[in-house]
Amino acid sequence: MSLPIVQPTRPIRRSRTTRWRAAVLVLVHLLVAAHITHWLVSGRTVTPVEPSEAAALARSGVVNAGLVFFAVAIVLTAIFGRFFCGWACHLVALQDLSRSLLARFGRRPKPLRSRLLRWVPAAAFLYAFLWPAVVRWWRGDSFGHLEREFTTSEFWATFPGWTIGILTFLVCGVLAIYFLGAKGFCTYACPYGAIFAAVERLSPMRIRVTDACEGCGHCTATCTSNVRVHEEVRDFGMVVDSGCMKCLDCVSVCPNDALYYGVGRLPLGAVGSPRGRTMTRFPLGWAEEAVLGVAFVAGFLVFRGLYGYVPFLMALGVAGVLSYLSLLTYRMAAHPNVAFKGWRLKAGGSIRRAGALFLGAMVLVAALWGHGAVVRYHIHLGDASMAVAARWQGAIFDLAAARPRPPAGDRDGLAKGLGAYAAAERIGWVDSLGAAARMAVLHYLLGQDDEAMREARRSIDKSELPGRMHQLLGRLAFERGDLAAAASELERAIAADRHDRRPHASLGIVLARAGDLARARDVFRDALRTFGEDPDLEYDLGLVEAWDGRLEEAAERFSRAVAGRPDHLAARENLAGVLALLGRLSEASEHYRAAVEQSPDDPTTRVLFARVLLEQGRRDQAAAQLDAALTLQPGLPEATALRRELERPVAD
Repeated sequence: MSLPIVQPTRPIRRSRTTRWRAAVLVLVHLLVAAHITHWLVSGRTVTPVEPSEAAALARSGVVNAGLVFFAVAIVLTAIFGRFFCGWACHLVALQDLSRSLLARFGRRPKPLRSRLLRWVPAAAFLYAFLWPAVVRWWRGDSFGHLEREFTTSEFWATFPGWTIGILTFLVCGVLAIYFLGAKGFCTYACPYGAIFAAVERLSPMRIRVTDACEGCGHCTATCTSNVRVHEEVRDFGMVVDSGCMKCLDCVSVCPNDALYYGVGRLPLGAVGSPRGRTMTRFPLGWAEEAVLGVAFVAGFLVFRGLYGYVPFLMALGVAGVLSYLSLLTYRMAAHPNVAFKGWRLKAGGSIRRAGALFLGAMVLVAALWGHGAVVRYHIHLGDASMAVAARWQGAIFDLAAARPRPPAGDRDGLAKGLGAYAAAERIGWVDSLGAAARMAVLHYLLGQDDEAMREARRSIDKSELPGRMHQLLGRLAFERGDLAAAASELERAIAADRHDRRPHASLGIVLARAGDLARARDVFRDALRTFGEDPDLEYDLGLVEAWDGRLEEAAERFSRAVAGRPDHLAARENLAGVLALLGRLSEASEHYRAAVEQSPDDPTTRVLFARVLLEQGRRDQAAAQLDAALTLQPGLPEATALRRELERPVAD
């Protein structure tokens, strides 16, 4: 016996809030456009007012406008409910527009109701906003210092290009709606929605009902957030579903004006639909849920960062769409009758023409998916080698450091990574973003300088990490003795990235080696004005001043370097040496003593200390330092000569 179908007794009226909400969303986009215009005109503006920017706090301890905005939105959601999503989110606006356009063609997206995928937003939130902090804690990074960054000249640095941005909107705002239902991306992907949904349950402001309700279902039929409004208000006297975005369409269409948005008791303890309606709310069996879950994870892992272009949100949207397509494919194999969006794919165990076309399309999708997996595998192998190469990254771009010489075991791993990147380049549809730069670094560490130059120039031609690659070319020119070419490349590196202090330091070193001490001094002073107090830059400038015979200025710079970083051994030793040349033997002696304490196994420092002690007439202490130096390095010429001098009797 089947239950009778209840026919509506009156038509559902149009929502009066739709136009108001559309107007607010248009205003939001106009504000975004004004923000971008201000940056284009002035060159500097407020950092992006976007929830994704809040992740900078966990990644690097940066407080920005996006974090403040996200925090305020969370607090307001805890008070007023999940209104931000419905009235201010650009992706919701796109999804609503897509749903409206589909409705014009007679297509009403049927929501996918999965109990497993509904946990994806929470997992995405943890991955985006908390996991980076766990990684920093594991590395032992300090959390004691926060940086403030409320304005920027690099407004678009954290956003994808226009092509990827448009594709992201198409996937998350159009395809997600078509396959997953209205607000499909919000329900099964959005990391921001996860925290909004969590704090929404604390809100006293929500959709509530009066005794005038007749259970007609107009509210549920109108809701674009897939909330079963008529059941919620019947069972709880209010809407407790955290997916409710406070669009107020349900309030507007109620024929008896029985619904209202107002304050009342909290929904804590309410768990959604009663047990008897669990299968209605989540009709999928666990086998189908497993297909969705496995396909979603596989899709996300393959497409997240594919070719270096697919951003986080787009990967979530792609994974959601692929999971639904995989579910349909599973049903084609497991069920005799399968329909999709009004098309019969399979009937009575026979595959229809539409079904054959669908399976053919899925073969193509699977091929593209598999190809992406192979590319990602090779990129993963290459990235693993770059993790090894990271040990020498600092030395590569520091001209004061010796050329890195990885041991044989590491060289094998670096070579395999280089081969993996090359394979990804051969089989990929496009070159992976940044692969040329990474290959240049690997070639350099393997001693393949010509190949390193070729890949560095290819990276520059593609506008990928030009600052870093000009630095590498500058290092290669410096190592072959072409100081003019090195200076030219480093000047280009500075022009490409004014925020990187390393090319400034390297350029100063190159100019000093070339004998142009005046220009070297100007470079270091400009870097100090740009980057503020920096012990390494102070030390480098001190060397230039010392080479130019300006000992007082050199002593001042070395003193600043030591004050900024007391463990800067080279700065302290040079400071002691300059002070000794200036005749300030007492100060020199104290700094040499501190240097010996920092590096007790360095015989050269002890010899220099002994010379100062001798000049002060402290022969016994000098002898002790020389004996220690000879113990560390027997036969050290300087120590031996001074020790013999001490053994000669002192003339009266």
